Amino acid sequence: MTAKKSPEQQLFCAISNAWLPPPDLTVSEWADEFRRIPPEASAEPGTWRTSRAEYQREVMNAVSNPLTERVVMMTAAQVGKSEILLNVIGYFIDQEPSPILLIQPTIEMGESFSKDRVAPMVRDTPCLREKIQDSKTRFSGNTIKEKKFPGGQITIAGANSPASLASRPIRILLCDEVDRYPASAGSEGDPLSLAMKRTQNFWNRRIVWVSTPTLLGVSRIEKAYSSSSREKWCVPCPTCGEYQPYSWEQITFKDLPEPVMTCAKCGAKHNEVEWKAGQERGKWIAENPDEKKSRGFHVNAFASAWVTWKSLIEQYQEAFRNGEEELKVWWNTVLGLPYENTSGTIEAEALESHREEYPAELPDGVLVLTCGVDTQDDRLEAEVVGWGVGHESWGIEYRVFYGDPGLKEVWQALDDFLSKTWSYSNGDKLGLACTCIDSAGHFTDEVYRFCKTRVRRNIFAIVGRGREGMPSVSKPSRNNRRHVVLFTLGVTTIKGTLFSRLKVEKHGAGFCHFPLDAKHNHRGYDAVYFKGLLSERMVVKRVKGRDTITWEPRSPGIRNEPLDTRVYATGALELFNPNFEMHRRRRSKRLETTPMPKLKQPVYQEKQEEKQIEAAPEVKKPIAKSSSALSGFFKRGLRM
Repeated sequence: MTAKKSPEQQLFCAISNAWLPPPDLTVSEWADEFRRIPPEASAEPGTWRTSRAEYQREVMNAVSNPLTERVVMMTAAQVGKSEILLNVIGYFIDQEPSPILLIQPTIEMGESFSKDRVAPMVRDTPCLREKIQDSKTRFSGNTIKEKKFPGGQITIAGANSPASLASRPIRILLCDEVDRYPASAGSEGDPLSLAMKRTQNFWNRRIVWVSTPTLLGVSRIEKAYSSSSREKWCVPCPTCGEYQPYSWEQITFKDLPEPVMTCAKCGAKHNEVEWKAGQERGKWIAENPDEKKSRGFHVNAFASAWVTWKSLIEQYQEAFRNGEEELKVWWNTVLGLPYENTSGTIEAEALESHREEYPAELPDGVLVLTCGVDTQDDRLEAEVVGWGVGHESWGIEYRVFYGDPGLKEVWQALDDFLSKTWSYSNGDKLGLACTCIDSAGHFTDEVYRFCKTRVRRNIFAIVGRGREGMPSVSKPSRNNRRHVVLFTLGVTTIKGTLFSRLKVEKHGAGFCHFPLDAKHNHRGYDAVYFKGLLSERMVVKRVKGRDTITWEPRSPGIRNEPLDTRVYATGALELFNPNFEMHRRRRSKRLETTPMPKLKQPVYQEKQEEKQIEAAPEVKKPIAKSSSALSGFFKRGLRM
């Protein structure tokens, strides 16, 4: 039986243990021994096991390697990169106490990460719980944005907040989702540059950049990876033993019971289980092995232990059906690769040649109509676009209203146009669900006055902003001289979506239809329209020391109003946010109960069109108030 130690002996042991050097552990060894996974953060709570995803081991160990200063992870979205960051945080709190800065794209995302990921890890990992006091304890130093521990603290910041990046020495810099960072933290400049300056006082600093990539040539993480060791996770072929990465080009699935990957050397085909059986023997192979200071790692979701190849291929098939914009997201988040922009490859002649004759003013696939209006010094230009399931679209009518927009007559002509209805082949009619009118330029007051009295018809003033990363539609504001509802459209984002859809080649989700003008039916889709629609292309420019996406004219002298009106009509759809399935069911029900009329004369007649202009009903239902920025305006459905 061991004799009980006296208080003096206990004190001496405590002091002696405090002076002992910490065990010589790597990050992965620390995680395997000490890390506990909270039940609310994972489907596999309990003791951490690096062997569950072997590719994580070397990435974590590189952070604790004294020869490595920077670690870059360009990865897919389902490979456990957040858990790697958490293990790095836990390691440095417990083993090498240091000042740590964790940056998320926004301060809100940083607070969520702190509450949902960091706090549960500290609570359930005993060695961390001993070092960070409970947040409910007075003067604990444990807040959402900062957690203090003996020898350091972890500060959680947002890349959009210059205050959270204020000067203070940092040894461990962890940057999550760097491709989602804004170009500037307020007016202070590039947030990554600001954060990097805070590590300059430490000779043993560690910098970790983690992200899924975005566009080739713009992606921050892709550029950092290119200047690193460029390591790829490779596994041995079950037949010949040749090490190779999981490659999308080598995976086939068509007409097969399960996906297989073909060996790049021997040509043998093996399924997911057979390839993943070699994960424990997997290794990172560097394209630039001489680079030791900056280690770069790339792995895609086909190596993930938490998702199957079948589900990834189903995601690909869904994205392929929905158009290039979703395919780009799949490419970034599943393959972990930057997507190459091809916006300048679409030709006006090709789109013009694909025009088609509609059976009526409205093809049967149209469920919702929106309109975009552009203001110029001597005219207004407007386009009505029909939308269906999967954002399939139909150009319905393009009109130009010549005259001084300072005169009431021009606005009256526009009002008559926005009040009309368009007909299906069975006689049903459909009016506009939402309209966006550009308020920039020399006629801002006129736009405000026009929209203010027509808000119940969902006619809104908008202003376009070309800043990269902006959402398609931002929260409405009344902070203008006439207190009108004003929406901001992220035109850079919408243009990217539009050009992705213009490249869809098969009828269905995302495809853009255009009408072939027939006699007595001048819809406005001529050669001038298509040149204007494709008048710009996406380019990458250096702005304030950072590569950013901008849209520039493809050729001088070509007007871009058709592009702007289509962008505004697309923004109007985002504002209205319809339930396409509900509208499809309503339309199908009406078709089942409404007999087709017997037509004795052509549908398209100018006299009929004039009568329809007079028949436009005005929606009198008041707008519902809502805490949501947009839902209060559009909770009602469009009546057929």
